[in-house]
Amino acid sequence: MTHIDPPISDKAVAAVFAGFPRPARDGTLLLRSIIFEIADRDERVGGVSETLKWRQPSYLPIAKNVGTPIRLGVPKAGGFALFVHCQTTVINEFRTLFSGDFEFDGNRAVLFDSKASIEIEKITLLINRALTYRL
Repeated sequence: MTHIDPPISDKAVAAVFAGFPRPARDGTLLLRSIIFEIADRDERVGGVSETLKWRQPSYLPIAKNVGTPIRLGVPKAGGFALFVHCQTTVINEFRTLFSGDFEFDGNRAVLFDSKASIEIEKITLLINRALTYRL
């Protein structure tokens, strides 16, 4: 997988990333890159829009009624996380596949402690599922 690193055009989003502690920033920027790559590869998604939701970078497919937003953030306990809407089945489906491989926060997030803890092949499945959740 070749990572796409488009510039962050929204100053508020850039400020949030800049405010993350260094290890969390590195990890969330890697997740951001994977999100953009998957969205660009799947024409059904039509790319993603990058905004802030609940003061976290948020990624929503540009195509209407295709997926659910993905948010990136830093939980109070530390590390960093990839969040999806808690009323979707995305996290529960991912937990069923990879229960021993990741730490979860209920049905809303996958938690990471470092950039090295991101298993790219597996997290790609989660991101793809979120971006195409309604299909």
